[in-house]
Amino acid sequence: MRAERAVAVLVIAALAVACAAVLLPFFTALLSAALLAFTTWPAVPAIERWTKSPRPVTASLLVTITALFLIGPVALAAPSGASEVSALRHSFETWLASVPAAPAWLGAIPVFGGTLSDTWNAWAGDISQMGSFFRPYLGLAAERGLSLLLGVAGGLLQVFLTLFATFCFWLSGEALGTAITNLVLRVAGRHGPRVLAVATRAVRGTVFGILGTAVIQGFLTAAGLAIAGVPRPLLLGLVAAFLAVLPIGAPLVWIPAGLWLMSGGHGGAGAFLLIYGVIVVSGADHIIRPYFIARGARIPFVLVVFGALGGVLAFGVPGLVLGPVLLGLGFALLSEWAKTGSVVSA
Repeated sequence: MRAERAVAVLVIAALAVACAAVLLPFFTALLSAALLAFTTWPAVPAIERWTKSPRPVTASLLVTITALFLIGPVALAAPSGASEVSALRHSFETWLASVPAAPAWLGAIPVFGGTLSDTWNAWAGDISQMGSFFRPYLGLAAERGLSLLLGVAGGLLQVFLTLFATFCFWLSGEALGTAITNLVLRVAGRHGPRVLAVATRAVRGTVFGILGTAVIQGFLTAAGLAIAGVPRPLLLGLVAAFLAVLPIGAPLVWIPAGLWLMSGGHGGAGAFLLIYGVIVVSGADHIIRPYFIARGARIPFVLVVFGALGGVLAFGVPGLVLGPVLLGLGFALLSEWAKTGSVVSA
């Protein structure tokens, strides 16, 4: 009897390894799709009731909306040709080569105005000093940007596979949800319902905290840039949205843009953009992110940061969200284990 059970265990283990090997190339797409379907699932029955349409139609509608949401901003923001990219690069290089002296009002700021003015003038006199100050951040941004450019083709394929898998999850969500629930209840025993509740709050809170903050910060940044008269506000707003999960984030976009305006003789517009960035864009980050994450699970911000960086290295662009979600879920379950003493059946 023991021999038969051992053989059965080996067969099941071998089958599991074989299945994992088959699905491994699509792991990122499947994980992204599962996360997207799980997070947006409450919208599926709501749209079904509102439109009185069958599930396949509802799933198709959601996939279309999601595709427009993912691809639309990129299509609108992307430069229209090589000449436009060259013009943007030339404008940036020209600004770096002709940084003016610090404006008088900067030195008049109480307490730290003199330090800011001296630093500005030092950078204007020797641009390499400014480069050495920002090099750690620019190096990280350049590395991420290069990774994004190199992964464009693979990213498009991942988007297609993710949308297809999400459609399938939306189509048969109840059956998959029941199977996962039964598995968790079997493993966690009497702790199962609470584990499911904690996991749900952690995943949705982290996703909304990251994506919600990124989308809103990108939109607010693009709006401020457009009002101030900075060219390509949609493109820069999209960049700000990608950077919003990093510790520096959107300020890497609106601070250089404000300084660029000031150096070009548009001091009022530049000052407006800097004040707008501090109050509106950064203010939104400090309000929206904690609100969403606190509604789900109180996940330390350091886990969000390292989750985003490690997620990009592990999964590519989708890792910006997958990484923090996985770390957040692990942290929530670990915290639950610390409180209850167990998250698995005894």
